[in-house]
Amino acid sequence: MTDRERWIRCMHFQPVDHIPDEEFGYWDETFKVWHEQGLPEEINDNAAAERYFGFSARSEVPVILGLYPEFERKVIEETEKYQIIMDTDGVKKKVFKDGTSTIPHYLEFPLKGRREWEEIFKPRLDAKLKVRYPENRKDWEEIKARYNDPDWDKPVGISIGSLFGWLRNWAGFEGIAMMCYDDPELVQEMVSHLADLTCSVIKRSAKEIRIDYGAGWEDMCFRQGPIISPKMVRKFLTPNYKRITDILRENGCDIIYTDCDGNINEMIDPWLEGGVNGIFPVEVAAGSDPIAIRKKYKDKVVILGGVDKRALIAGKEAIKAEIKRIKPYVLEGGWIPHVDHRCPPDVTFENYLYYLDVKRETFGIPKPEEFESRPEIKKIKSRWKEASLAV
Repeated sequence: MTDRERWIRCMHFQPVDHIPDEEFGYWDETFKVWHEQGLPEEINDNAAAERYFGFSARSEVPVILGLYPEFERKVIEETEKYQIIMDTDGVKKKVFKDGTSTIPHYLEFPLKGRREWEEIFKPRLDAKLKVRYPENRKDWEEIKARYNDPDWDKPVGISIGSLFGWLRNWAGFEGIAMMCYDDPELVQEMVSHLADLTCSVIKRSAKEIRIDYGAGWEDMCFRQGPIISPKMVRKFLTPNYKRITDILRENGCDIIYTDCDGNINEMIDPWLEGGVNGIFPVEVAAGSDPIAIRKKYKDKVVILGGVDKRALIAGKEAIKAEIKRIKPYVLEGGWIPHVDHRCPPDVTFENYLYYLDVKRETFGIPKPEEFESRPEIKKIKSRWKEASLAV
């Protein structure tokens, strides 16, 4: 099977030669730590890491759904310990230099109400901008021919953007939560505008290209659940998801997932009602247990992720136990297992290699020859053999 055939069949609960070999990625700090533990220095970003570890690749239709232009990134203040920056979303935040840059301290958000929406954000979310549409590119016919070629071997996806996660980024958690209470008409207007934009931009691509999946981003949950109630989700979001997912389904794409960290349990039904039938990355520590979700929803929901990162931190026995725990459900189909968030730096390079070995052995995934032949990998695995820890 090609990667594309395997991915499509797996996501439709059909037999495959082996489970697709994918992972989510890594924090920037993880590379710095792993370089000290044996990872080559030149592997310093997610794209390089995917090639290094030999994961299967995907392809994507090049649409632009977010802010255009983005805000200009500026350094407002800098000391030995931190920078205060304005990021490309217009958010003012303090970023520390001691390795905790993945958790900035947010100082000010640009979306405060209707005035900022009308004057600052709507002009940057104009659906008429030609740059948003791949059909305005000189290579559009080439893109179509490539992805529609029966021999194209990578799954083809398209972004469906965000209806609430982006608003949370622009207004902040408290800002968007209060807005839902103080000005629900504005929230409804903003969500509808984002849905209008997505529908407009993806429509022609969906008609002219064989698209295998749609992928969204909706980080709107914490450990205790979603920012807004399921009732509000059904009011503001579900009908607008449906408008987007109907376009894809009418054109043969029936796998549509969204990226949301935290406890997503109360979100799954509203998402399904809106045509979103896939969840990613399924953060176990936050209460999103993929096994409980599989038992409840069966083949109605596909899963990408769901391997508890805490097992990789705990060590080799915990890794084996975690893969054993999910194995029977992964083998049912409709589940591509990988770590349930970007891999943090407290996972050692050796534990991560052990995890990949266990996962690949368990699910019949061929071990990439180039990866296995690397001196640093051979050296680490020889220690496992000596310690009777080999998979």
